[in-house]
Amino acid sequence: MTATKLYRRDGADAVTACALDDIVLLFHPRSGQTHMVISPVPEILDQLADGAPASVRQVRDRLALTFDLGPPDDALAEIAAHLDALVALGLVRPA
Repeated sequence: MTATKLYRRDGADAVTACALDDIVLLFHPRSGQTHMVISPVPEILDQLADGAPASVRQVRDRLALTFDLGPPDDALAEIAAHLDALVALGLVRPA
């Protein structure tokens, strides 16, 4: 993870979300795929909802306003891993 790596989410209509208890279904019309995710993925995506590029640290800082994320270095590593997985799924892209 580099400090300058930025991520961005496409516009709000790029993914349709449907919450089912603890599971969130994310339909990605461009790929035609539906992904089942659990926390913290929906919360991470929410932090990118404005479409502006954000670093892993910025996402962590935003999430830390609402959630206890534990040790900062652990949280950064976990968020980076989730963001990279979301890039692989096409739900987030590098900026």
